[in-house]
Amino acid sequence: MAEGLLRELGGDEFTVESAGVAPSKVRREAVEAMSEIGIDISRHRSKSIEEFAGQNFDFIITVCDNAKETCPIFPGSATRIHQSFTDPPPETVGDEESRLKIFREVRDQLREWLNDFVRSGKN
Repeated sequence: MAEGLLRELGGDEFTVESAGVAPSKVRREAVEAMSEIGIDISRHRSKSIEEFAGQNFDFIITVCDNAKETCPIFPGSATRIHQSFTDPPPETVGDEESRLKIFREVRDQLREWLNDFVRSGKN
C-alpha cells in the first residue's frame, strides 16, 4: 500500500521501489482498500529486499518494526526513515470485513504520513 500511495502522491518527483523482509503476496484486502481511493495495486507483487541489493537510494523507508530491525544496510547516503503502522492480521484471523477495516485504517494513516513526507521532501 505504501508503494502505491507514494507513487500516487509523489508523481514524477519520486522513483518508488518496495520490498519486504519476508515477501509473500499482495493481499486481496490491500488491493480492495487501495481501489476504494482510486489506486490500482492489483498488478503489484511482493518483492524481496534481495532484489535491490547493491542499489543506491535517497531514502529507505520502513513502515513496520520488523522491517526496521532487519532491513539491510544499503550503500550510499540514504536517509533512513521509520514509522510504525499496524501490521494487518493474517488472512486466517477474523472475518473479511474486520480485516478490511484494519487495512483501510492503515491505508489512511499511511496516506497522511506519506503526504507529509512528499510535501516536506523528508519526514
